[in-house]
Parts: sequence; C-alpha cells; structure tokens
Amino acid sequence: MIETERPADKAVVIRARLGPEDVEEHARLDEATGLAEALGLDVQSSIFAPVRKIDPGRYLGRGKLEEMKFFIEEQEASVVIVDAALSPVQQRNLEKTWKVKVIDRTGLILEIFGLRARTKEGRLQVELARLAYERSRLVRTWTHLERQRGGMGTVGGPGETQIEADRRILADKMARLRRELEEVRRTRALHRKTRKATPFPVVAIVGYTNAGKSTLFNKMTGAGVFAKDMPFATLDTTVRGLRTPAGSQIMLSDTVGFITDLPTELVAAFRATLEEVREADIILHVLDVSAVDFETRRREVEAILDALDAGSEHGQPVIEVFNKIDLWSDSEPLDVDAVSALPRKSDEARCAISVSAQTGEGIDRLLAAIDDTLAEQTVLLEAVTSPGEHRPVAWLHEHGAVLSEIVDEQGRTTVRARLSPEAAGRFAAQFPALTPKLEDAV
Repeated sequence: MIETERPADKAVVIRARLGPEDVEEHARLDEATGLAEALGLDVQSSIFAPVRKIDPGRYLGRGKLEEMKFFIEEQEASVVIVDAALSPVQQRNLEKTWKVKVIDRTGLILEIFGLRARTKEGRLQVELARLAYERSRLVRTWTHLERQRGGMGTVGGPGETQIEADRRILADKMARLRRELEEVRRTRALHRKTRKATPFPVVAIVGYTNAGKSTLFNKMTGAGVFAKDMPFATLDTTVRGLRTPAGSQIMLSDTVGFITDLPTELVAAFRATLEEVREADIILHVLDVSAVDFETRRREVEAILDALDAGSEHGQPVIEVFNKIDLWSDSEPLDVDAVSALPRKSDEARCAISVSAQTGEGIDRLLAAIDDTLAEQTVLLEAVTSPGEHRPVAWLHEHGAVLSEIVDEQGRTTVRARLSPEAAGRFAAQFPALTPKLEDAV
C-alpha cells in the first residue's frame, strides 16, 4: 500500500483588535500567520476581529463570535489560530461555538518547539513546557498530533473525563522530566566550569526569532547550522570556536530565538539553556532592521534578557548587530546612526554594527568590535624568554592574542599578548621564572 502525504489542515488566523489598525498590529498578525505556516498549516486567511473589550468567558462577544463562525465556514477551515493567550475556558467555548480546533499563541509556539527540538535536552524542555501548559486544559492541543498519555496502557484523547487520573499522570510525568532536566543542568554546569578553566571568552548570539542569528553564526564560523527564513528554524544551542582578526580565540554560541509573549512555561523550561547567555562574556543582540516593528522586537529581547539577569543592565557588554541591511534599497538606505540613537533602557556597555549575514557585508566590522570589547576586559602581558625557550611562547599563542613577538640578537624573545585576567594568572603560575609584566588593558 502506498502512503500519500496527509494534506495540510486549512487554517484561519484571528487577532482581536481593541484600537485602530497600525503598523505594529499588522506586524503581529503577519507574525502569527508565519508561525502557523511554520507548523505546516495551510493558512486561508488572517484577519482582525475589532472589539471594544475582551470577553473573559468567550474572548469575543456573541455578535463577533457568530460573524467569525460564518467566516470560518466560508474558508472551510478546520483549525483557528487565535493570536492571544487564551484561558482554558475561552478556548473550550470558542471550540464549542465554531466546531473547529482552536489553538492560542502559547499552544502554537509549543507545537513548533515540539517539532523543531532535536537534542535530548531540547525535547525534555519542550515536553515539560507542554505538560505545564496542558495541565490546566487536559486536552490535546492538536487532533492529528495526539500523544499517548501513558499510565495503565490507556490512551487519552480530547474530552477525556477522568480528570483526576489525568492530573496525576501529568504530575508524575512532570516530576520525571524535572529529574531528567536536573541531570542535564548538572552536566551543562560541569561543561561551563570546564570552559571557564580555559581562557576562551564566550560570545552568545541572541535576538528575536528569524532575525538571522543562525545565518550570522554560519557566516562567522563556517558551521552548517540549519538556517531558514522561518520562525524558530533552530532551537538547540550550538557552540563553535572562532579566532578573531586580532588573534583572540573565542567560543561563539547560537541560542534559541525570542518572541513577543514567549510562553512562561518555555522560559522556565529553557532556563538551563538560557543560562549560557547569562554566563557569556559578550552578547551579540541581532536585530532585523527590515522589520516594521523593529523597536518593539528590540524591547522584547531586552525584557527577556533582563528577566534572565543578563544584558547591559547587569554589566554584560552588548553589541547590537543590525542585520539584513541587504534588504534596504538604495532609495531608502539604512541610517545606522539614527537607529542606534533610538531610546533604550541602558546605553552602557553597548555598541552597534550594521551587517548582512547573507552577503557577509560588515562581518569584518563586527569581528573588530568583538576584539575591541574583549580588549576592555583583558590585560596586556609582556614576557621575555631565554634563547631556545619555546613553551611559554606557544602557551601564549594558544591561550591568548599575541600582539607582537620580537627576537633580539642574543636569541631572547619578547612577547606581548592580550589575555584574560584568569589566563594571565595561570601563565604567571606556570612560568614564574619569567616574571611577566602585567599592564592594564588599553
């Protein structure tokens, strides 16, 4: 028997609008449509539902509910995406009225994360977040993506009435997942400890989803990380080594993308992964300058960083990377200075670089900015070695950025290198006879 691919579900995307239509409202509706398409849905239409207020029980008023019902039937949709965080009561009432599967923004993002997670850690994190979300609903968010509930060999489906048994099963599953994630956190903490024992600084790439983080990561490192013009193309953290033009060896980390109204369940579940950002020596905040809601996206990422105790507000150097400048036409060039001057919570420990991760334009400026930022966090070390003494010189090449290496007539080598304070201390301990000279970074 030949299996044919199941046709995509027809869907309608609806967003309640309390005020007038504006650029940011349209951007949010387009974003929700993009999320639905990223899940493989066949989006028939995306519309606003103008309302005076949000109904606490039905989300939309009776009149608007009936109007939307006729529209959904006309579109022959079997799924409705509501771009809002619905309460369990609102979601159930919408499904009863419209006779279709209703998914809110939180459920939509959770489903995308569930499909894209590849590593064991990513799958554990997504599953824990999904169970936390479903605990209050006790129904599946997706008819054709139903999962086995487990427990006594039974399969739970939509409308199951054994609520207490379901709650116990969910609680047991969540407890098991938390134990497994705790093991992952301990392993990740050991990896961070190991990295801290080396002198290589960590540079973490963060940003709004689909801002071009993975494309930039690939361009800078030559890695083959999956990158596509879609929300949450990659979820799992990837780390690669990179040597800057000044000779500094760094570890570049590509992290999960952020989004407006990122579900709190996901933030909590991915905290172990996001701790990598908090521990980074430099944060590259990648922004899509072609986005019409550019400033809103920047504020959203800054808010999430702040919630993680990361970013410039917490003393971490941040380099803002204005990406996708290749999408700006000659008639409408990007004014980097004007964009950089937009108000922010904090201007400390920041700089801005414009790049195109697609074409490579500006990557040299970005690497130079990383070098300059690292220079502010390092010390200059000068050591003079005896003739034929090569180990200290090799050590400095491996663990720091050698600025100059001069051999005099007697065969002595004078080396000037830039090192982290920790690496400089290790060099002094390993080669005490050299009595290295430490200088403040300039």
